[in-house]
Formats: sequence, structure tokens, C-alpha cells
Amino acid sequence: MTPFSRRVGVLGAGQLGRMLAMAGYPLGHKFGFYGLSHDEPAAMLGHMHTENDDTRDLQNLVEFADVITYESENTSVELVKNISQTTPVYPGADSLYYSQHRLREKNLFSDLGIPCAPYALVENLAQLEQAVTKIGLPAVLKTTTEGYDGKGQFVIKSADQIHQAWLSIGQREAILEGFVTFKRELSIIAVRNANNEHVYYPLVENQHHEGILRLTLAPAQQINSAIQQQAEQYMQKLLDKMNHVGVLTLELFETEAGLVANEMAPRVHNSGHWTMEGAQTSQFENHIRAITGLPLGATAPRQPFAAMVNIIGQHGDIQAVLKMPNAFLHLYDKAERAGRKLGHINVVANSETELQTALHQLKAWMP
Repeated sequence: MTPFSRRVGVLGAGQLGRMLAMAGYPLGHKFGFYGLSHDEPAAMLGHMHTENDDTRDLQNLVEFADVITYESENTSVELVKNISQTTPVYPGADSLYYSQHRLREKNLFSDLGIPCAPYALVENLAQLEQAVTKIGLPAVLKTTTEGYDGKGQFVIKSADQIHQAWLSIGQREAILEGFVTFKRELSIIAVRNANNEHVYYPLVENQHHEGILRLTLAPAQQINSAIQQQAEQYMQKLLDKMNHVGVLTLELFETEAGLVANEMAPRVHNSGHWTMEGAQTSQFENHIRAITGLPLGATAPRQPFAAMVNIIGQHGDIQAVLKMPNAFLHLYDKAERAGRKLGHINVVANSETELQTALHQLKAWMP
């Protein structure tokens, strides 16, 4: 056994769990997963326990693990609280409690003085109409729970769309957010360990299509030190308030008045995949370091420019990617399906011209 080997349990067995394990094995750790089936991306990388009517599989994972983490903010808060009675779970239940419910998340931002869009709780059609009157249009209606990659959202541009919006989200609890006029979408990834040490990655620029992240540019260009510092201050408030251990991601809008928070994720994040080749320590390795009590790694970029392109729906000509210099292919062992994240391509470059040349070669994967 290595000097600091730990057995890490992961609630979930998707691509994030897969990449966590791939980052953790060189450190001497062992991994187990609790997922839906043995066909999931992480299933072959550790002890696999499947969700079924027999709760013994979950207990087997808990007994296996020295520490447990999770892939999704939709993980049950009660489940994490129960496991925490015998085995540490990082990030903790507070991080899940706030991040998996949009109203609680927005209230937290407001309480900590982190700017966000004006918002209102909506529980029925009449409340939606009142919220539109209060907040104005355009506005975005979002379910309070379980929305991701554009799901559970409707942009209301005119009053005659109110009823359609309410039907489209399933007539369920939601929040209406005022539309933010922004220059671009950014995100920042931070890591905190149990010793209250913090590290921050540089802000990155994200480009979405139909609600799904398609391209990340890292670091975001033309970011002055004051904006980076503002983002880090937002993150420190959130990390300390939630006593968060591990990676935390905050999506932001860059506006004329500064940074406005959109939403957060208490986990490794798609907009941080560039760090696998683009940063001195990847987000995955730093998450594992944080939850296993190891020193946090450096977050500086390895080269001046990097990018991440998602592979969505179809794999495409991946052999062409393998022929590209300074391009790195990551496939998740998933079957093709419309809108599904099948993998990603990382690119590093020494100049903006070199980066743009590479992205032009990858245009088939971008809308």
C-alpha cells in the first residue's frame, strides 16, 4: 500500500467518476462506484455497486470507502447525511442543499452579497403572471430542481408565451429570473480542503448551444486582475459558508457592471475539463487531493492558450483528432444519442493563432 492510499467511493459511475478515478490512481488510491449498471463509463475502473432494491450494495460501498464523493448535485441530501454518520462525504450535505435547489441557491447568493439576476418563486400560473409583472420581460423560467444542459428552462420573450412556458416546464415549482444582458459567459473553479486552504483556476469563457456547453476557452482572454479577484472573492464566500471540501464551480455572466452569478455546481465540472492537459494540476486530481487530505496542486496554465470542445451526440471523425498536434481526445465509452456528451477534445497552444487553427480543424464538433 502506498503511503497515503485511500479507498474512495463515488456516488455515480458516469464520466466524471471515470475521470476522478483516472486522476486518483497515480496517487495510489482505490475506487468504488455506486451507479445504475455495469455498463456505465466508470464501471470497469473500480469496485462497482449497482442501484437496485437491495440496499446492501450501497452499504458495501460505504464499508469499502475511507471517504465518499459524488458526481451530481442531484444526489440525495438525506443519503449524504446518513452516510456521513459513519464515513466522511465531501463535499458535505450543505453544499448539496444549496446547489440542488435554485431558490435556495439564489437566496444564498443574495445573503452573501454576490450579485445575481432578480428572481421570484413561482408555484402556479397566477404567480408566474405576477412575477412577470414584477421582473419584466425577457425572463427565464427555470425549475427549482433537476434542470441541467438547458433542460427545465424556458425563455419568455413576450406575455403571450407565459402559459406555454408554464406547460413546458411541467407546471412545477420554479423560479423566474430576470434576463441578464452580458458580454459573455464565464466560469471559475475553486478547490478547498479540510484545512481551509483554497486554490483557484483562472476564469474561462464558455460558449453554449441549445443549453449545452460546446466550447471552453482557457484562460478567458482580456480578463484583468480585478475581475479574477472578484470571482475568487465570490468563491471564497461560498466555500467558507458551506464548509465545502473539494471542487466548486461557479458560472458567471460578465456584464458592464461586473460579474453576476448564474449558478454553482458542487463538483468537478464540464468547463474544467481543459485542466486535464491545460493546467499544472487537473480539477480531477485537485478534487481527489482535497477529499483525501493531500496538499492542493498548482492551478496555473501549462501553456498560454487552451480550449475544450465537447463531443455531443455523434463521435464524428475521431481519427482526424488523433492526427492533430497538441490535441487530446477523451472518450467516455458511451453509445451515440442526440444531445449526449460522448467525450471531449482538449487543445493547448502557444499563441492565439495556433489555437484558432486547431479550433478550425475541430469545427465539425461545434455548431
